[in-house]
Amino acid sequence: MEIVRVRTERGASYGRVDRASGTVHLLKGETFVEIVRDLHEGVAAESGQLVLFEEELLLAPAEPGKIIVIGRNYGGRAEEAGRLVVHLKPPTAVIGPNDPVVLPRISRDTRFEGELAVVIGRACRDIAPEQADGAVFGYTCANDVTAWDVGSDGGQWTTAKGFDSFCPLGPSITTDLDPLHAEITTRVNGEVRQSGSTAGLVRSVHQLVADLSALMTLLPGDVLLTGTPEGSAALHDGDVVEVGIAGVGVLRNPVSG
Repeated sequence: MEIVRVRTERGASYGRVDRASGTVHLLKGETFVEIVRDLHEGVAAESGQLVLFEEELLLAPAEPGKIIVIGRNYGGRAEEAGRLVVHLKPPTAVIGPNDPVVLPRISRDTRFEGELAVVIGRACRDIAPEQADGAVFGYTCANDVTAWDVGSDGGQWTTAKGFDSFCPLGPSITTDLDPLHAEITTRVNGEVRQSGSTAGLVRSVHQLVADLSALMTLLPGDVLLTGTPEGSAALHDGDVVEVGIAGVGVLRNPVSG
């Protein structure tokens, strides 16, 4: 199932995408938690309203209470492969498809980092890896934008990652994806800059969910960024970044600043 969040005359609404007809069936419920509860119970509670599936209507598909960022989680970048490296982004960093990434005036080295994002669907605490599927609602594309020259030299990664617009998410949440073999490609101005697969993760999605649940309670809507392949580089005003994940879609954002 493919879930989106869209602009409507009533405001933001969640919906189920029908690719065959090019429409979105709007769902009942005012919050992500209500939608997840309905869908986990096997009922896609639809409102009966339809809208056309249009890219310009798409919003970030999740409204996370917290965004957990995993560092050094790919084989080629895992200098500390035995250590779980965790950072946080504030919810105010989230933007949706086609929204601009705004380069901070104080940074000259703000980089893209294409990643698979995990969206939590059920509250969980201290679970085992084999229980992770039951806690995950679905998956989406993310760009873990990072100002590498702001705070990172002193280990202040929340400072480097926490600017407004530094967490593009989208275009949709898919509930049907093999997170162990998802191909990730990041393009800047049409040129491939990153290419990898979640098969190369040091800690798998299931292990990450379990490990993080041992540190903190994970709640519905929380987003976990699983790590980025090699190839991250600086962004510039006028660039267009596309993070594509096979089976999920392409998250596209212009760069301003």
